[in-house]
Amino acid sequence: MTTSPQPSHTDRAHSFNAAAAQYAANRPSYPPALFDAVEELAARPVAGARVVDVGAGTGIATVLLRARGADVVAVEPGEGMAAQFRHALPGIPIVRGSGDALPLADASADFLTYAQAWHWTDPARSVPEALRVLRPGGALALWWNTHALDVEWIAEAAGRAGRFFGIDVAAERERAARTELADPSGRLHFTRREVRWSRRVPLATHLANVGSHSAFLVTPREPRTAFLDEERAHLLKVFPDGVVEETYDVLLLVATHT
Repeated sequence: MTTSPQPSHTDRAHSFNAAAAQYAANRPSYPPALFDAVEELAARPVAGARVVDVGAGTGIATVLLRARGADVVAVEPGEGMAAQFRHALPGIPIVRGSGDALPLADASADFLTYAQAWHWTDPARSVPEALRVLRPGGALALWWNTHALDVEWIAEAAGRAGRFFGIDVAAERERAARTELADPSGRLHFTRREVRWSRRVPLATHLANVGSHSAFLVTPREPRTAFLDEERAHLLKVFPDGVVEETYDVLLLVATHT
C-alpha cells in the first residue's frame, strides 16, 4: 500500500514541529564513538571549541556536544522544535535560523555540526554559508543514524516501510551520505566513516520512533495507524518480550575548512 500524492519537501520539514515532544522522547541518541570519530577526522577536540549545532531539533546532539566540553550554540528553524529545545535545555543558547542562512558572524565557529539535518538544506546555499561561518581549520561534520540493513529483522522492517512508501530504503540510505550530493560544487572534501551502535527499547518506544519520521508524520492518520499496528504484530514475533534491539550505522561525513 502506498500513499499519494507525495508531500513536498517543505511539508515534511515542517511536520516535526507538531511532533516535537514525540521526537524528543523516542528518537535515538548517538554513541561516544561518533564524537571520537568527529575529533579524529577533524584533527581537533570538541572540548573548548565553539560548536554550532545546525538543525538542532530538540537538542539530542546538542546536549552531547555540551557534555563533551564544547561551547555550543544551537540553530533551529522550526518553532515547535525550538520550543521543545528551550523547555528541555534552558541553559543552552538557541537561535532561529537555518543552514541556508546562518544567523552567525563570519569565521565564528570551530565546528558546524548537522545531526540528521543536512538533507533539509540546499547545498548551493548551505555550503557557502558553512565556509563563511567556519574559522580556518574548522570542520563541518554531518551525520545520520541509519538502519543496519545487514540485521535480518531490520532489513525486513525496512522492506515493509519501503513498500508502504514506494521507495528503496537501501538506496535512500546510501544517498544520504554520498559526498558528491552533500556538496555538488566540490568545494568541500569529505571523509566518510561509519559507526555502529545499538540500543534496547520497549516496542512502544520503537514504534513511536518510527512514527516520528517525516514520511509518517505527513501520512494520513488511518493508513499510518494501520501500518504501525501491523508492524507491532510483526515485531512481537521477533521480540516476544516486547523489548526491541535497534541497531544503527551512523554515517559520518567530515570536511575541514582550509
